[in-house]
Amino acid sequence: MMFKVCKRREVGTFLPKYGVIFLILSVSVIIFALKNVDFQEFKVNSTVILQKVSSDPFLHHRFCTFQPLTTEDAQEQDLILDSIAWPETPALVSLERTSDPAHSYFTILPKKGGGQWHVGDQLEVMIKMYDFQGERKKSGGDFLIARLHNWSLGAGVAGHVVDHLNGCYSAVFTLLWERSAEVQVTLVHSSEAITVLQKLTSEQPDRIYFKSDFRSDAVSEHTTCNVCLRPTLQPVCNYTDLQTGDPWFCYKPEKLNCNTRITHSKGGFKQNLTAGEQKLFQGGVTMKVPLWPSGPSSVTVMPKRKEEKNSSVKIGNSGYYYQGAWRALGGTPVLQFNTSSAISNCLAGKTVHLYGDSTIRQWFEHLTAVLPDLKEYNLGSLKQVGPFMALDYANRILVTYRCHGPPIRFANVPTSKLRYIANELDRVTGGSNTIIVLGIWSHFSTFPIEVYIRRLQSIRRAVVRLLHRAPSTLVVIRTANLKALTLYETLTNSDWYSLQCDKVLRAVFKGLNVRLVDAWEMGLAHQLPHSLHPQPIIIKNMINVLLSYICPEKDELVFLS
Repeated sequence: MMFKVCKRREVGTFLPKYGVIFLILSVSVIIFALKNVDFQEFKVNSTVILQKVSSDPFLHHRFCTFQPLTTEDAQEQDLILDSIAWPETPALVSLERTSDPAHSYFTILPKKGGGQWHVGDQLEVMIKMYDFQGERKKSGGDFLIARLHNWSLGAGVAGHVVDHLNGCYSAVFTLLWERSAEVQVTLVHSSEAITVLQKLTSEQPDRIYFKSDFRSDAVSEHTTCNVCLRPTLQPVCNYTDLQTGDPWFCYKPEKLNCNTRITHSKGGFKQNLTAGEQKLFQGGVTMKVPLWPSGPSSVTVMPKRKEEKNSSVKIGNSGYYYQGAWRALGGTPVLQFNTSSAISNCLAGKTVHLYGDSTIRQWFEHLTAVLPDLKEYNLGSLKQVGPFMALDYANRILVTYRCHGPPIRFANVPTSKLRYIANELDRVTGGSNTIIVLGIWSHFSTFPIEVYIRRLQSIRRAVVRLLHRAPSTLVVIRTANLKALTLYETLTNSDWYSLQCDKVLRAVFKGLNVRLVDAWEMGLAHQLPHSLHPQPIIIKNMINVLLSYICPEKDELVFLS
C-alpha cells in the first residue's frame, strides 16, 4: 500500500561426460559433503549474561541483542525503516469503533472523459471505511488488498491500494483483457489490529520460542533458545555466527557446556492477548473479509483502441494471469514449460541450488515430481528439514535444497545442518550453468524487522561476492506471499508481517543483478484461496517464471526495480 494525504487521485559447468566412474566419485563427494561436513562457523559458543542495558559491542532493541552495523548499513536500515513505516494507527478502545467490513464499501469511479472502457485504461475504485456503529473512519492504516479478475477467462491482476489517511482509500488497476473485469476488495486487518500486531513485535518478540537439546554421554538437557532472550541471571550460550554476525542464543544448561548442543527445534508459542484484542482477529468478521460494492462491481472492457495498439502498458505490476498462465508486464516474457521434456531441455547441464524456507522447498518437491528422471538421493535427512539432492545423470541436472539458518520453525534439526545462506553462497563456485534460488521470509515475522534487514544485508553481501567472482551466475529471489489466517497464523505470520518483509526484501536487493519471482502478486491475483504453501498450479507458474529466466527467448538483462 502507498500513503498519500487527502486527495484521492494517485494513482559451471556441470559434470563432463567422462563416464560412470567420474559420476560415482562426484556424487559420492557431494553426498559426503552434504551429510558429514560440520563447519562450525555459526558457533561462538561463549557463555554470557544478558544485561538489561546496552553495552559494547552489542546494541539492544528492548531485549533483542544486535551487533552494531557499519555506517553504510545503518544508513540503509534507517532508509528502509522509513520507507516501510505504516501510518499511525489508533489504540483499541472498543470493537464498535474499529473498522467494520460490513459497513464499509467500494465504488467504481466513472471513466475520465466518459465513454467505454478499453484495454489499457486505468480503472480507479474509491474505498470508504466505517466502524461497527456505521460512523466514517477519520484516519488511515487499514490493511486492504484488491484484485481485478474474470475467472471464466482465468484472468486476474493485483490492484495498487493507496491510503489517503482519512478513512478513504483508492485501488487502481490497469485493464489488461477484454470482456468482463470484476473488482474485489478485502480488509485483511483493521488499523486497530495493526496497532496490536506492532505491539506484539515490540513487547513479545519471543512469543515463538525454540528449544535445543544438549547431550554428553548419558547426560541430556534442553533449554530455550531465540534471537531475543529475556534477561535473567541464568548464563546464556552465544551462538552468533562468526562470519555473518547473525545472533542466536540459548540459555545455558545447568550441567552441560555450550559445546554439547546437538539439535534445534521450534519450542512453542505463547499467546498473550486481551479478550478485546482477540476480537480484532476473527476470520470472516474482522479479518480477511471482502467489502461490498456500492453499485456495480464490474466493468465491460473493449479491445485496445487502434491508435494505442503499439503503446505499452505502464503499470507497477510485475504481471497478471490470463487463461490461467502468468504473463509478465515488462522484463523477461514468461514461457510455458508444460512437459517434462521441455523442463529437462531447459535445465540440461545446470546446477540449481535452492536455499530458504518451506516455500522454496516446494520448488524442489515440484521439480522432482514433474521430472521422472530427476532422482532424489537419500541423504538420511528429515522430510521437513533437508538437505536434499536430486540428480538426472542423462541430462546432467543437479538440484539441491537446504533450509536457512535460525530462526527456523522446523523440528529436530541437527545443529551440524544449520547453515546460514550467506556462508553457503561463499562456497558456491558459480558460473553460467549455476542457478541460485533464494526464498527467506516466513520465519522472521515475529521479530523486530531489523533482524530481517540484517539477515538480508548479509545475504546480499554474499550475492555480490558471488557475482564478482562468477558474473554469469543466475540469482533468483522468491518474494513473500499471502496466506490463510487463523488467530495463531495472524499472531505469528500475519499477511501484514509478510508485507513488511516483502517490502524490505525488494529494497535490499534493488539495483542488484538478480531476478524476481513475485509470489506476492502471483498469489493475490489468483482465484485460489491464499495459502502459506501455494497450490500446485501457482507453483507451476512460479517455476515457469524461473525457467524463463534460465532459458529466455533471447538474452536480456533484468534488474529489480
